Amino acid sequence: MDLDVATGGELQIALHAGVPADRLIFHGNNKSPLELQMALDAGVKHIVVDNFDEMDRLEGLRALGPAVNVLIRVNPAVEAHTHEYLQTGVADSKFGFALEGGVAAEAVTRARASAALSFVGIHAHIGSQVYATSSFAKTLEVLADFVRESEASELSIGGGLGVAYVGDEQAPSITDWAATVSDAAEALGVTARITAEPGRSIVAAAAVTAYSVGVIKRIDGVRTYVAVDGGMSDNPRPVLYGSGYEAFLARSTDADRELPVRVVGKHCESGDVIVAEAMIPRDTVVGDVLITPVTGAYGHSMGSNYNMVLRPPVVFVKDGAARLVVRRETYSDLLRRDLNG
Repeated sequence: MDLDVATGGELQIALHAGVPADRLIFHGNNKSPLELQMALDAGVKHIVVDNFDEMDRLEGLRALGPAVNVLIRVNPAVEAHTHEYLQTGVADSKFGFALEGGVAAEAVTRARASAALSFVGIHAHIGSQVYATSSFAKTLEVLADFVRESEASELSIGGGLGVAYVGDEQAPSITDWAATVSDAAEALGVTARITAEPGRSIVAAAAVTAYSVGVIKRIDGVRTYVAVDGGMSDNPRPVLYGSGYEAFLARSTDADRELPVRVVGKHCESGDVIVAEAMIPRDTVVGDVLITPVTGAYGHSMGSNYNMVLRPPVVFVKDGAARLVVRRETYSDLLRRDLNG
């Protein structure tokens, strides 16, 4: 497995965690000169080039020295069946070189001619939280001729495979996804090495978020609110995308959940909702630990200090043993970047 990173910060964290630089693929639609220099200095495996301005920057930074291996990100104009904000491969997108109009072909031609760039292959990513594997087969169908004509040795089909967050959702497995992609590639005569980015489907279910219940507010004839010690600062997905989650109590994970509630955070926003329509045990009380599962992919990584709420710790658990890996923030942490006077 390799690891893709999309900012200088993610690159720094990955290197600090011990991921070898030659196993890192560097993404991003607006990589700064500093970020590109970091990637070059580290010796990342590939840089996924997103636009001509980035080519200019790389050629300026690599005026002397060996060429850097690049994948050209192509926008295939395929509309994945997912939330509008998660669609990244439609024609109207900030990402990639358009396949239509010959823009992607121009990018490949330039990369091949550049002394600073070594063209490896094509990258395409149509969106996130995609349940229909047929969308990826469609992407291959659109790209097949272009991949052959460009003589790409690698084709990354990107990521986006959806996972199930709530009880009635059914998500395809990585095996299902791989079978769809490989069958389509074989049928279309694509001989380039196929790679993919199934990050969410690997790590999403690996973590849960634990909240403390601080307030239970019952409004007769309306609803019951359960307010917890976090919210949109540690999980903005429900606010951004209307994402759904389940909720249960840590002290009784298998208890019947018969009480309909809305789980909300502590921020000064009415939209600060974690679970809009949750079912929890009727005996839930203030002080209980309420769990939302499937937060391993996008929880900690999307955290912020909105309203100066402290970010929570991260704990690894295995075989009954717990290990703190990211400490809880303190109020003094909020002041560390302030300059006196």
